[in-house]
Amino acid sequence: MPKHAKRVIVTGASGFIGANLTRRLLRDGHDVHLLLRPAEHRWRLEAVMPHVAIHEVAVEQREFLEMVVREIDPDWVFHLAAYGCYSSQRDIRRIVETNFTGTVNLVEACIKTGFEAFVNAGSSSEYGYKSHAPLESELPEPNSHYAATKAAATLYCQFAANHYQRRLTTLRFYSIFGPWEEPTRLMPTLLLAGLRGELPPLVSPTTAHDFVYVDDAVEALLLAAETVHDQPGAVFNVGTGIQTTMRDLVETVRRQLGVSASPVWGSMPNRQWDTDVWFSDCSAVEACLGWKPSYALEDGLRAFVAWLESEPGIRPRYEAPRKPPQ
Repeated sequence: MPKHAKRVIVTGASGFIGANLTRRLLRDGHDVHLLLRPAEHRWRLEAVMPHVAIHEVAVEQREFLEMVVREIDPDWVFHLAAYGCYSSQRDIRRIVETNFTGTVNLVEACIKTGFEAFVNAGSSSEYGYKSHAPLESELPEPNSHYAATKAAATLYCQFAANHYQRRLTTLRFYSIFGPWEEPTRLMPTLLLAGLRGELPPLVSPTTAHDFVYVDDAVEALLLAAETVHDQPGAVFNVGTGIQTTMRDLVETVRRQLGVSASPVWGSMPNRQWDTDVWFSDCSAVEACLGWKPSYALEDGLRAFVAWLESEPGIRPRYEAPRKPPQ
């Protein structure tokens, strides 16, 4: 390994952000260990499988998980495993066991073994409905089972960090998009329709997001692991601070891709957590970690389209008939 390489654990690597993080860690020369459920879909990881160590274990399997973590003896841990962030994922017991119990199990296993940095992937949904950009110190008011369990996991990480005096950082991600995103989600559905000169079914035009390109999210994860500071249980918002409505997003895509079709608003029902106000205050992450987004929305859209057009083996997976985005 390179001189400054780390032994790294990644949970949730078969997911969208995890697959991007795994590739970045490999490019940077780290020794990457992926903790994957035995039955997990791994299509995002096919190209990198020969270059990583795979450990088949679920975060709910406490004793087995402790044994695996002890054998790896990690320097860095990135915890991205989650369940319930899509409308189709409704098993409440699994939401709790994965997002909260699994986080507790992994934190405790890593505390016993030791580590330099543990980075937990939180969610902006922990805040619930807000009329402003919430600060990390504000009381969580989760608006879904998923959000409630993510908020509980964040609180546990804060407790463990202060109790054990170890560096456990939580990043509350806003709307991440880019390569390897779930094909049924908004951005790939919208962009692929746009490449055909069409538009997909759409929710209310006032539904708001704070869109962050995935490379910026990965950079935030790495900075959270690399940066030593005096807040062991720090929580940081990761967003652009810019609110984009669905109307603004669709018009941007129409302009970039030359789509003449007109949007049919309300042709898809809103999700229970959709809101007209959703943007971040990222002053804390900039001050402490030096993180700022590098990609404007337009730049991220271009990069995502370029990836879709350059991956002939992946494109059919995105273009296959699917359910509406969840």
